[in-house]
Order: sequence, then structure tokens, then C-alpha cells
Amino acid sequence: MSDPEIEIPGSPVVPQMLEGSHRIRFSCHKGISCWNACCSNIDISLTPYDIVRLKQRLGITSTEFLRDYTVPYELEKDGIAGVKFKPVDGGTACRFMKPEGCDVYADRPTACRYYPVALLSMRKEDEYVDRDSYALVEEEHCLGHQVDRTLTIDEYRMEQGLLEYDDLARGWRQLILKKKSSGPAIGKPSLKSRQLFFMACYDIDTFRLFVSSEAFGKLFTLSADEKEKILGDDVELMLFAFRFLKQVLFGEKSIELDEETAQERLERWRERQAEIEKEAAEQRARMEDEMWRQEGDGE
Repeated sequence: MSDPEIEIPGSPVVPQMLEGSHRIRFSCHKGISCWNACCSNIDISLTPYDIVRLKQRLGITSTEFLRDYTVPYELEKDGIAGVKFKPVDGGTACRFMKPEGCDVYADRPTACRYYPVALLSMRKEDEYVDRDSYALVEEEHCLGHQVDRTLTIDEYRMEQGLLEYDDLARGWRQLILKKKSSGPAIGKPSLKSRQLFFMACYDIDTFRLFVSSEAFGKLFTLSADEKEKILGDDVELMLFAFRFLKQVLFGEKSIELDEETAQERLERWRERQAEIEKEAAEQRARMEDEMWRQEGDGE
């Protein structure tokens, strides 16, 4: 069963929303004449879990992985950022593409696993949960659609190991959906909020230092066991990051605060806002005085 068609101008995505039970015809395997073609011209967005898997695979920190293998991009204008694979220098091919196939196949990103299916996460205005729908990607170079092999999208997702990937990226997708659907209610995120989102979602090793800091420990109340569990495992820390961002960006409290420290920080913030407003008023007064002085000199 499928939903009505939707328009996606200039996209290789077939404009029809599909259910997981929809049957597709597809196979990608070594020996097919278009082998590696999709990896020769990449536009691959990465989820936080993709980054965790790949940085562990390469034996480097998330900071190093982001610097050497990715580029940031705007998920929405003047909003929160996403991360894409950086292609080979001076080209468009994936840096992990080899003649025999993907060099990091066991830890390949979500987008690579889904191809030729596109995941569409959305939430209706009157609902509190996000729903997953799918669309089919058909590109001229791909001959996999001509292979005599059919299976449902759900079967394909299971075959490609996507159940784990989707489950562990759900919190991140919910954050993005919440920001996009909130509109003016949340407003344009500040630079500090955008930097916090980027660090917590993508630079997990820097986020670990942040959670380990004395300032974080004073503000957020975590038991010793919980803190040890979070700091000792990248995936647990990533899931905690989603909870943390829902709390600081959207007010969905799930992490206990030290009320005294929180009140002190609120008072300091109010004092700083008052100082900013006072400085702005003084600046306006000086500008007005200067304008009146110049008018007086001109008479």
C-alpha cells in the first residue's frame, strides 16, 4: 500500500510515499556492470551513529573524523547543521571506494545501506510521534532495478542491517523534526545553541569532555553509575546527548538539575541581559546626542 504521490523537483526519488510492506525489485552485487557507479559521485549525509561507527572503525577520535572526512551543511537556512562525507580531493568519489567495493562495508553509513530506498521521517501536526515512510530512488546508471529479485522494503531494511541504525538515530531525527516543526515558537537558534547541537550530535569525544567537566557536574545531577555508563560507551553517550539537547533546546526535562546552581546561572544570565540592554540604551543615547550636535553645528 502506498500514499499519494508527492513532488520532489529535480530529484531521482520516485515521487510516491511507500510503506514498509511495499515490494521493490532490486539487487546490487559485484559483477553487475554498474558496480561502484553510485560511489563515484557521492552526496552522503551522516547520522551521529554513522560517525560513531566509522570513527571507531578507523581508530580515530570524532574530532579527527569530522576534520578529515566530512563537511558541514545547513539542514535549514540559519539553523542547525548536518554533516556530509567529503569526497576525494578534486573529485566526487567516496574516499572508501575500492575496485572490489566499499572498504568500510561492515560500518557503511545509513544512506548507503538504504539505497535505492529513501527514508522519509515526518510528524503530523496533531501527532506526538514521528512516522517513517519511504520512497524509491531510480537513477539512470543503476541497473539493480532490472535484476529479477523482489522483496519488501522492510525485508530489505533487515537485510541491510538498518533496524539497529534507524533505532539509534531516532533521537537525532526527532530533534531535527521538532526544530523544523516548531517554527517561530522556538525561533532562530543562537550561535551557541547551533554549536552545542553540532558538538553533542557529531563530535562525541568533545561532548564526553563537556559532560566530564566540573561545570556540567555542578549543574546536572547524575549518579556515579549513570555517569560511568555514559562516559564509558560511545553509543550510550550519544543517546544521552539526544536527551540533553531535548532538554536544553526544547525544555523536555529528563536529566535532573541542581536547582541551586541552575538558579544561580539564571540570575547571572538575567544580570548579563540587563547589562546588554543598558549598554544598548547608552549607545542609542550617544548616537542621538551626536545627531543633535551635528544638526546644531549645521545651523
